[in-house]
Order: sequence, then structure tokens, then C-alpha cells
Amino acid sequence: MNIVISGYYGSKNGGDEAMLAAMLQVLREEIADLRVSVISIDPEYTRHRHGVDALERPDICAIIKKIRAADLLISGGGSLLQNVTSGRSLYYYLAIIFFALAFGCKVMLYAQGIGPIRGTFARKLTELIVNRVDLITVRDRGSLAELERLNITRPKIFLTADPVLAMRPAPLDIGKKILARHSVAEGGKLVGVAIRHWADSGNFQRELAAALDHLAEETAAKIIFLPMKFPEDIRAARDVAALMTTPAAVLDEEFSTREILSLVGCMDVLIGVRLHALIFAGLMGVPMLGISYDPKIERFLDSVGEKISGTLSSVTADKIFSEAMTKLYTPRNSTDGALLKKLGDSARLNAKLAAELLT
Repeated sequence: MNIVISGYYGSKNGGDEAMLAAMLQVLREEIADLRVSVISIDPEYTRHRHGVDALERPDICAIIKKIRAADLLISGGGSLLQNVTSGRSLYYYLAIIFFALAFGCKVMLYAQGIGPIRGTFARKLTELIVNRVDLITVRDRGSLAELERLNITRPKIFLTADPVLAMRPAPLDIGKKILARHSVAEGGKLVGVAIRHWADSGNFQRELAAALDHLAEETAAKIIFLPMKFPEDIRAARDVAALMTTPAAVLDEEFSTREILSLVGCMDVLIGVRLHALIFAGLMGVPMLGISYDPKIERFLDSVGEKISGTLSSVTADKIFSEAMTKLYTPRNSTDGALLKKLGDSARLNAKLAAELLT
């Protein structure tokens, strides 16, 4: 079976690479003789990291040729059909779906987070194209509601979960070795921080820096910045660390999915702006504190019985400090284990449905 996967891969974003790794794992378990081609920002990086064929995003002729020979186009996972983080990417992903439909290739939206989509033209075009795909799975109820608002009703639609939730926990010794390499001594509380740059986030950086200083002073906790996207998150971490009066460790290298998962597992609490850092915390049983820049953060936290601490524009140092203090002394695995198991089963359902579609 030949499958083409369209998504935001090859950008060295730990969350997106984790999604692709998780998708490939469960798809290979479900579909015999699977041959995968991934549309990538950096094809060589994707080939090396995931062991798949890869196509360069701008090479539309090569992509069309590969789609014409494919049995299935998978669009996902992630938040591809939205125009908040980028106005143009929505049209790119819709164009790839359109090419597949035009050549009679089956199309599945795989564990996508839908929306927000702003603008009448963008919403109408999304409705027109997506109503013609064969199967849609979405990772949260907010995406179901967005599909309803877009009048997308013709394909079969299933509520599943983010692909990463199908992954298995990683051993902690991997993360401990990395921390030792970065001169983080054993003992004491560890506060993991996974942030990103965002428009007008200067006030958030100051509030976060003040909260982290307060935590370090009150608890002698070590502050560890974990990069999910390399190297952008390192720059964001250094900006916050420069505002702090207490020392913090910025892990300034690129990590594999397994390494990031293990590092998150070594933390006593995870303060996250990055969605997949929070998902990793859930997988590793680490108490989490989520700060939102996008509805997908609220949607995930709600699915595991948690609430956001605030948004980038509204959260305060006092709020971050008080909630982090509570989480620091919350037992590990405090997130509802039954909910996480259910989400893991739902994440594996994505691949089962893809296999059924092919047969």
C-alpha cells in the first residue's frame, strides 16, 4: 500500500516529529506492506529521522506524481486547517487535498485539530474541498464543533485523539544522562519549561521570569528550559532566562522524540506553552500547567480534566507561581489515568480506520 502523508514535517519541531513517529508506528502495525512518502520542509532530515521516502514541499510536480500513484493521502496530524499561525498554509494543505481528489486518490484527515479559520472565502473553500474527502478523524471536541460550523457533514467523521497519545513512556535514564551533560545536579525539585515565541509576548516573558524566580527562591527548585522546536525555542528560553535573577538551565541542543519524552518525565512539574510538551507530561505522569496561545491547548487540557492557567496575554506571575507550587507537591500520575488510557486507545483508532479505508 502506498500512502502520502501531508503535514508540517521536517521543521525540527519536536511535537510534529513526535506525531509523525507515532503515526508511522501504528500505521505499520495495522497495514501490511506499507510504503510511505512524507511531504517535508527538509526531506533529508525526514528520511534520516523516520526512515521514509520524503518529498520537498515546494516541488508540486513531484508531489502530484507521487499522489497519482498512491492509495491514500493522509492530511495530518496537527492543526493544519487553520489560518491563525499562517495565512497561506491553509491554502497549501487544501491544495494537496484537492490534487488527491482530482486524481481519484482516497483522502483521510488524520487526527486533525480544526480551526480557527477566519474569513468568508477561506471558510467556504475549506467547506467545498473537505466535504469531498473520504474520512475525517479529529483530536478534540472543539474540532468537531468547528467542522459543524463549517458545514462539513458529508464524510464519515470520528472523534479520536492526538497521535502522540498512542506512544509508550520513555525510560528516565535517558533524560537523566542529558541533564548531567548539561551540569544539572541530581536532587531537589525540577521545574520544566517549554515555551515558544509569539506575537507581543514580551509581557508574558516578564511574568514567567518573575514566577520562575519566585519558585526557585521558595523551593530551591532548578528551572530547566526544554526546547520542543530547534533552534527557535532555545532563543525564546534565553530571552526569559535573561530576565531572571536566579540561574536556569537552557538545554541548547536538538533532541529526538524519545529524549524529549524522557526529559519531561524527569521533571516534577511541566509549565508548557507547547501542546506536545503538555501531552508528553500526560504520557509520563508529570503534573502539568498549561498556558494557552491557541484553542488546541484548552482542548487538550480539557480532555484530561485540566484547565489552562491563562493565556499569553492574561496570565500573571502570581497565577503561575501559585499553581506551580500546588503542582510541585502533587503526586505524579495525578492526571486521570483512565482518561489518558482512553485517549491512547482513541489515538490508535486513527490507524485502524485508515486501514479499513484502504480495504
